[in-house]
Amino acid sequence: MRSVLRSKIHKATVTEAEVSYVGSITIDEDLVEKGQFWPGEKVLVVSNTTGARIETYVIVGKRGSGIICMNGAAAHRIKQGEEIIIMAFELTDKPIKAINILVDKDNKFVRFL
Repeated sequence: MRSVLRSKIHKATVTEAEVSYVGSITIDEDLVEKGQFWPGEKVLVVSNTTGARIETYVIVGKRGSGIICMNGAAAHRIKQGEEIIIMAFELTDKPIKAINILVDKDNKFVRFL
């Protein structure tokens, strides 16, 4: 079995960072659906701005809002305004075609990569 990339949101912008929240990353429901992420799914978040890398889990945010909010301890590592990549992986023994989506500066879907 190998851990392979299953879904990716590329070039998202962090719109909020809430240290006081319990934890996780809140993602606009439109992007959750396009990228086929699951609520509660573990994701790797990488900052293109600072190089920080964290693992957390998905919370579904308001549809059409463009929200990408780092919550809890993650908000100390990745701040509002940073450009990030959000990735989910799958354990499989077969190659899979990952879903890669590109978003604009307002976190609106642009196209599949």
